[in-house]
Amino acid sequence: MKKSLSWIIGPFSVPCMLLGLLFFAASLTPSLIPRGPEVQGILGGLVTALGYLIGQVVGLLWRAAEMPRLSGRPALGMTWVIGFGVVAFFLWVLGSSLTWQNDLRQKMGLELADALHLTKIVLFAALTFLAAFLLGRVVASLFRLIRAWFYRIMPPRRANILGFITVVLILFVVTRDGIVDGVVTGLDESYEAAQDLFQNAPPQPSDPRMTGSDESLIDWAGIGSPGRDFITSGPDAAAISAFTGQQALDPIRVYVGRANGDTPQERAQLALAELKRQGAFEREVLIIASPTGTGWMDPGSQDPVEYMHHGDIATVAAQYSYLQSPLALILETSTGLDQAIALQDVVHGYWKTLPIDTRPRLYMHGLSLGAWSSMYATNLFRLMDDPIDGAFWAGPPFPSGFWNYIQNQRDPASSWVLPKIGEGSLVRYASHTADASEASSEWGDMRIVFLQYSSDPVVFYDPYSLWRAPPWMNDAPAEDMSEHLFFMPIVTQFQLALDMALSFGAPPGHGHAYYAQDYIGPWVQVTDPSRWLPEDTERLKAHCDNGFQAGCSNDVR
Repeated sequence: MKKSLSWIIGPFSVPCMLLGLLFFAASLTPSLIPRGPEVQGILGGLVTALGYLIGQVVGLLWRAAEMPRLSGRPALGMTWVIGFGVVAFFLWVLGSSLTWQNDLRQKMGLELADALHLTKIVLFAALTFLAAFLLGRVVASLFRLIRAWFYRIMPPRRANILGFITVVLILFVVTRDGIVDGVVTGLDESYEAAQDLFQNAPPQPSDPRMTGSDESLIDWAGIGSPGRDFITSGPDAAAISAFTGQQALDPIRVYVGRANGDTPQERAQLALAELKRQGAFEREVLIIASPTGTGWMDPGSQDPVEYMHHGDIATVAAQYSYLQSPLALILETSTGLDQAIALQDVVHGYWKTLPIDTRPRLYMHGLSLGAWSSMYATNLFRLMDDPIDGAFWAGPPFPSGFWNYIQNQRDPASSWVLPKIGEGSLVRYASHTADASEASSEWGDMRIVFLQYSSDPVVFYDPYSLWRAPPWMNDAPAEDMSEHLFFMPIVTQFQLALDMALSFGAPPGHGHAYYAQDYIGPWVQVTDPSRWLPEDTERLKAHCDNGFQAGCSNDVR
């Protein structure tokens, strides 16, 4: 029985486990986002299993090549010496990780972790590694069973190769079905959620001037919850006047849901017609905004700019997906780009036919995936005949071509996370510590601002970090970065990928959690509101102090 169990489970390799512990130790070093003990433990268990697997593969290749091997007392002695060193190093890193994590947590205003944090890490890591190890042994046992059957009918070498191919095919079919089922289920849930949001969104506005009303050209039933929330929320004229002490207008918000038109061009034309109906081209400012994957518009960005322009402003957006941004990026990449291009083409095409001295100032805006699609659509060469007045893009994802081009034009003396571009007359950067007001020259005719947090892995993830350090790691750490962060091949890639998954839950002002206070200064720089003073900026920040994903008004129009 014992021999049979050993044949199924297989031998346990101490050298491979020591390599796994080194991987575990590397995963404990800090990255951009603080990790809870559960997440850190699962990550530690997975990389330990990865290190163990690499050791097994290397050992297999070593034996297959018939390379020399130590045995007997020398091998046992070396194992003890190396084992003692690895375990001692691992325990030192484990203890130091608490200091590293608390340093990062303190910089982000999070509660500090205690010694129980380390116990949970080890527990979750052990359980994760055990599950991964047993899964690996099951696969290995399956290979041995299939190989043994092939031994009966063919030579050993051929049996080994065919056995390996058979196991790979089995795993492919099993995981393929699981992955496809998961994606389909996720899409079904997204669609069901979208339909549920259609039914439970806010009621139709009664004001005939608003999008979705009976007089509107856009059918309220097809807009969906994100668009309905955008249209019916935010400050009205009374709320703005109460804050500014001056007469104000009701801001215009036009939103076209994906169900309102069959094609991006149809939705763009519908948006233009509604803008005309509401008199948007008679306002002081017009913003073409790109929403996130689900169609969500960040009130923390939209509300402040309406206050600072006394409501004399119009914003238009068109939905392109029902999926969360990561799924929309992978499965509907071109959809968001096509919609952004169509909307900009149609609105800018009409806008440039208007008299220069009476038309509104025109700006582009987007957050995260919306920033990517908005940048892609903003072809500056196409707009050179009649350029826009500016753009404000927040949290631009790392694949964004235009953002990457601008980043690489930075002054080498400036940092990668907060670069300086030329003299700052065309492009400036903002963060949680800078509002884009400082530059060596005045603004030119067009103003472009990027808002990016130094700890945002959605912005600063680097696919090449598998083998080389990201550019920002060559600079001194930013204010909310750990001084103990350093590059490690393979491990850094794992850490940044995990950081992206955790970045949406970071404290406001860090990670991918952009919020109202940090939008206000850049909006002032980009749109240059009249009669706006620095003390007005501070008052508006205090007024909008509602945290992440909160606007500046609790009023519903």
